[in-house]
Amino acid sequence: MSRYRYGAYHDGPDPLAPPYDVRSALDAMGDSVLEGTDPAEALRELLRRGLPDSPRGRGLDDLLRQVRNRRRDLRGQGRLDGTLEQARALLDKAIGQERAALFPDPDDEARLREAELDTLPADTAQAITRLRDYDWRSPDARATFEELKHLLRRDVLDSQFRGMKQALEQQDPAAMQRVKDMMAELNEMLEKDARGEHTEEDFERFMGKYGDLFPDAPRTLEELVDSLARRAAAMNRLLASLTPEQRAELAGLMAQALEDAGLAMEMSRLSDALRARRPDLDWGGSERMTGDDPLGMGDATTALEELADLAELEAALRQDYPGARMDDIDEEAVRRALGRRAVDDLAELRRIEAELERQGYLRRRSGSLELTAKAVRRLGETALRRVFSQLEAARRGDHDQDGAGQAGELTGASREWRFGDEQPLDVVRTLGNAVRRSGAHRPVRLHAGDFEVLETERRSAAAVCLLVDLSYSMVLRGTWGVAKQTALALHSLVTTKYPQDAIQIIGFSNYARVLQSTEMAGLDWDMVQGTNLHHALLIAGRHLDRHPDFEPIVLVVTDGEPTAHLRRDGRSVFDYPPSPETLVLTMAEVDKMTRRGATLNVFMLADDQRLVSFVEEVARRNGGRVLAPTPDRLGEYLVSDYLRARRRA
Repeated sequence: MSRYRYGAYHDGPDPLAPPYDVRSALDAMGDSVLEGTDPAEALRELLRRGLPDSPRGRGLDDLLRQVRNRRRDLRGQGRLDGTLEQARALLDKAIGQERAALFPDPDDEARLREAELDTLPADTAQAITRLRDYDWRSPDARATFEELKHLLRRDVLDSQFRGMKQALEQQDPAAMQRVKDMMAELNEMLEKDARGEHTEEDFERFMGKYGDLFPDAPRTLEELVDSLARRAAAMNRLLASLTPEQRAELAGLMAQALEDAGLAMEMSRLSDALRARRPDLDWGGSERMTGDDPLGMGDATTALEELADLAELEAALRQDYPGARMDDIDEEAVRRALGRRAVDDLAELRRIEAELERQGYLRRRSGSLELTAKAVRRLGETALRRVFSQLEAARRGDHDQDGAGQAGELTGASREWRFGDEQPLDVVRTLGNAVRRSGAHRPVRLHAGDFEVLETERRSAAAVCLLVDLSYSMVLRGTWGVAKQTALALHSLVTTKYPQDAIQIIGFSNYARVLQSTEMAGLDWDMVQGTNLHHALLIAGRHLDRHPDFEPIVLVVTDGEPTAHLRRDGRSVFDYPPSPETLVLTMAEVDKMTRRGATLNVFMLADDQRLVSFVEEVARRNGGRVLAPTPDRLGEYLVSDYLRARRRA
């Protein structure tokens, strides 16, 4: 018998895991898009805020805040002239110890030595150069001076190679010789790479010998170059951040230390190679440190190197440049600066962006981000759910139902399927037909003639026209996003619960036009003069005439009286206050609607006296109703009105 062993699946993502739920992310984006925000900006805003219902809930703004706090803390760590201060202190100590040894000696040689010490230059580097060959009388002074030189060697090398200060903690000539050998081999490897002769084996052999001198453990030559170049650039910025006097003094100390260690030439070769390979780094900037404690050269360089990394990370996290993507953010930089939790937050945000595209809610076209038809349908469903939740809270109207979209209630009977039927299949009868046709003990194969569908009660159909004001005043009054959301909600309701109805959304400003549901979400207002309800009613009338047997339903959402009409030549004419011709032509279309049996219900989003007078006249002539909802209840009023009309149909 075959034996099987079961265990955790390790060959990639769990194939049985449910798809990542980004619907709440899309809904959050949709609110901004409906208010007129570009989809790309809406996505950036979502990623900045993070998802409120996410277990982590932290966005790019939270990561940015952490980065800025870390930069502030780093700047407050100390001063950049710590090595200078330490060098001066050790030099003064050595000179003091030497004077103490010379003072009791009455010999003229002691006085000459004292005179030589009196004439030492104030510049620490020059003073050290003068004392290089000085024959110290005091053993303590000689030891202090050697300590000074060792400090400078360690600090200078630590400013180039992170962790070198610890490696050279003991004054071991063999350790210093190993550093010399490492630098020589490193320069040779870089020159070999520049000639195209470098191999991976060369790098592995180099790291095998000197890997302990590189605590960040680079995996390739490029990683090693990047690490060294960033640190070298930080050292240059350290010098640029000092006063001219301090800069000259520290540069002299560094040159003195490298010359004493026999590394001046190798360091110069390395510096030139790194600058040539990474000219994109900031080699000449400066940074202001605000702390009081003096920092050694290695620690100061580390602080400046981290500050530069944080500046780059901050720019990436802001995502405010053209074509910005979450993939631009360096995960390793986040890990170094903010820790593992921040990396997890970043992964969550990246997944939101990637899944919105992968699951077909967003697409990139010609460098811009767009909502897909699938996303617009989702926004309509969400808007409808919100409307129904308001209706449920108010205990009126219909309620959301699972499986809505059938053309009527099931009767229990079935019939043969015909092309175009949308009723659910009768699976039992369909399979029974196939078995009887195929015969017993034979494979069952379905043919078109086997299918049967469940019969439903016939419902009357409605021709629905929603006329939405697109004028700029809708934006000024804060009703623009609500109007678009309501239009999407109604469209979703009609197409899912009443698919036999024919809905047309018409937008109007100086002209009117039919709007597709896919363009409603990203639709912008019209920065023109005119509220051409006359043209909108003309288009709505043609829609009703195409469906003569349907129940006519006309809904108008506006915040202003008609101020434009369409002339016979097709041009729009604007007048404010409204001209008599505009009012006459608009009322003529209202009368035509009345003769068609269509009731006009007007949802008035402003209480201007002219608008009130106009809509009251429309209601008097047509028999429709005037509703004045607050913007936040527009969807509730409009959907309730549609459902009320459907119940009468």
